[in-house]
Amino acid sequence: MFTGIIEAIGTVQTVQPKSGDVRLRILTGKLDLGDVQLGDSIAVNGVCLTAVELPGDGFWADVSGETLERTGIGDLVSGSQVNLEKALTPTTRLGGHLVSGHVDGVGEVISRHSDGRSERFRIKAPDELARYIAEKGSICVDGISLTVNAVDGTEFELNIVPHTLHETTMDSFAAGTRVNLEVDLIARYLERLLLGDEAASVQTAGISLEKLHEYGFIKSRH
Repeated sequence: MFTGIIEAIGTVQTVQPKSGDVRLRILTGKLDLGDVQLGDSIAVNGVCLTAVELPGDGFWADVSGETLERTGIGDLVSGSQVNLEKALTPTTRLGGHLVSGHVDGVGEVISRHSDGRSERFRIKAPDELARYIAEKGSICVDGISLTVNAVDGTEFELNIVPHTLHETTMDSFAAGTRVNLEVDLIARYLERLLLGDEAASVQTAGISLEKLHEYGFIKSRH
């Protein structure tokens, strides 16, 4: 588990294709690896990866074909900058929100403009994720815990303060940038829970209006 509070910006040094998947060597910059052991998890742009080698100035990680297909990790090349966060511990301050490091889909930056000292970003999410994104709710974008300012269909807006711009890779975002998205854990599990016994059916597509009425989330008008 992670918090979505980025600890350092790393740099991809090597991308090694290996029989359909990839091995990455990432230089970790100011990230303290003193307490990291082989097999520990490190979030790279919000993707939970396992450290398989620790050469001292960074780590190596294997990336499966499944991860390459479902995230933007396959877009990384030598020199790419990435957001890094070590897995949380029982004493970690939960400054962001609970993040699993399991990316739900890849979104795209639609626009960016200045608003005072902040920057406003508009991001388009995949259709299937839109129902999990709510105004003032939490979302993880390339591993960064952020608050949704507004929602319009599959698009949502973010207001990013200067500190976040400087301490993450967001300052490099522009229209067309692909980003990893992880929706709020509670929203995912709540949807599954509300399905009840229907969750066992392979025909189940998701929550219906009837199901929301049944559980009292929508009140009938008289």
